[in-house]
Amino acid sequence: MSGSRRFIGLLLVAVAVVVALLVPVLNLTLGGLLPGPLNSPGSLNLLALMLLAGATAISLDLVFGYTGLLSLGHGVHFGVGCYSAVLFANTASIGFGAGVLLAMLTTLVIAFVGNACALKLTGFGFAMASLALVQLLAIFVERGYWGSGGEVGLTYDSGVLPGNFTGLANSRNIYWLAAGTLMLIYVLARLAVATEAGSVWQAIRDNPLRAQVLGVPVYGYRLAAATFGSFLAGVCGIAYSVVMSGANPGVVALTYSLGLILMVVLGGRGLLWGAMLGGLLYTYLDLRLAALSTLSGVEDLPGVLRIPLTQPQFILGAVFVLVILFLPGGLASALSRRGGSKNGPGSGRTAVLVNRLRKAPSP
Repeated sequence: MSGSRRFIGLLLVAVAVVVALLVPVLNLTLGGLLPGPLNSPGSLNLLALMLLAGATAISLDLVFGYTGLLSLGHGVHFGVGCYSAVLFANTASIGFGAGVLLAMLTTLVIAFVGNACALKLTGFGFAMASLALVQLLAIFVERGYWGSGGEVGLTYDSGVLPGNFTGLANSRNIYWLAAGTLMLIYVLARLAVATEAGSVWQAIRDNPLRAQVLGVPVYGYRLAAATFGSFLAGVCGIAYSVVMSGANPGVVALTYSLGLILMVVLGGRGLLWGAMLGGLLYTYLDLRLAALSTLSGVEDLPGVLRIPLTQPQFILGAVFVLVILFLPGGLASALSRRGGSKNGPGSGRTAVLVNRLRKAPSP
């Protein structure tokens, strides 16, 4: 990347960060696109959920987009973080701060153990193992084991959450928490993929057999990527529990994990900002299309247009199909100058790894 392009890229990122941080103080109305003015509690809550979805999609992109591991149960780690934070914090002798730390530790342990077992299988077997893991957790939660609250879910007990994150009056703090979580996840993921290990992940994704022949410990690198991505998903789950003031069974449902895959594919697999974009757009459409279909402009349309527009899932599915047909690299491929990601599948990372190994001194 040339110096001028790098400068422009950094400038755009800085502007985006500043705008994102200023959202809670902007009293703007966007013509029905949001539930109310930009700084209203309803709009800030919607934006916070979108930001957390973007962060969670980034965590999956590390596993799926950069390492080539199709995880059908990535949401299980999000759910573990979410539920364990509430359970630990509600314990009188622990409290919120220590509860969050214990939830992070729990997420890390489960991420390591779960992926260590699942990665004994490869390809479709890993996908099925991750699917079994999320289904197992969903059953435990729905039946109310471990005090999970069953179908009702859990809420933080009164006085457990810090006062700055409770009530409509503190919606802007909750939004900033979500925005900070997204920025933290993005920076950590960006740093990870820029390392030597990040290049090896991509080489394994492109050609795992060749990487193994070259002496790369494929299992170890895959385990590191999957554990790191799963841990980041757990951190997103902890933040989600604060935004929603609790945990609900929807975060451990299979549909949530499949939704994460759609976010990554929609935005662009193998590109962090693409996955983030997919998470933002998918969550917005999922949560907002039902309200948009009731706008006066939509109700005045002819039936052939109005009826499909009143079916949010139909529109979401149509958008996904159109992206797959015309933008196989996701929305990011349309915004990328070269029509694709330099980190995307098939980008030649194996060749890069080969060259590096050739240059490495012999033992």
